[in-house]
Amino acid sequence: MRALIIEDEKRLAAVLKRILEDQSFRCDAVNDGQSGIDFALANSYDVILLDVMLPDKDGFDVVKTIREAKVHTPVLMLTAKDSIPDKVLGLNAGADDYMTKPFSTEELIARVKALTRRSGEVILSTLSFHDITLDLSSFDLKSASSCVHLSPREFEVMRLLLSSPRVAVTKETLILNVWGADSNADDNNVEAYISFLRRKLRFLSSRVSIKNLQRVGYRLETEE
Repeated sequence: MRALIIEDEKRLAAVLKRILEDQSFRCDAVNDGQSGIDFALANSYDVILLDVMLPDKDGFDVVKTIREAKVHTPVLMLTAKDSIPDKVLGLNAGADDYMTKPFSTEELIARVKALTRRSGEVILSTLSFHDITLDLSSFDLKSASSCVHLSPREFEVMRLLLSSPRVAVTKETLILNVWGADSNADDNNVEAYISFLRRKLRFLSSRVSIKNLQRVGYRLETEE
């Protein structure tokens, strides 16, 4: 199962990510509305956890935009607002359920499970791009003729890149999702793991490369 967390409070996003990962979800986490829209349109998720109060586009705009784009992933809105008009606005915009902060871990898990049961459980076993495939259960990265095992952090970095191969993934997103909001990881850690993965792509004789987008992040590309 796969979840997208759209929450501008990085510590809360990290907590939500850990809660869902404990329930065997694979999670992407972003901190603003436009990034949430980009991830929701570029990837397939089983559930989206969406904060209402975001720094650019608010949660109402996000869910309205993805629904207009025919994305039918269940959306659970999370907000400090508990007024009836706000709940109605969220549901009318296209949300499937609504939770008011603070909430218990048990209630969150129950709501998420109810939404994913309603939508049907679809579990991806691999991610592929051009001539490489990442096995999500074994952590093996494969080409037509070779296979190499990835460390847990190499796996998470590659998974994020493969989840949206045509979308730039920022260093901040990588740090948040791979090391966590409470870690001391910085750009140097990201660059080191990108270097490790580039070596493994060369070992596989893959035509896929990790392109450095200056002051933006990284994106997978194929060599002509």
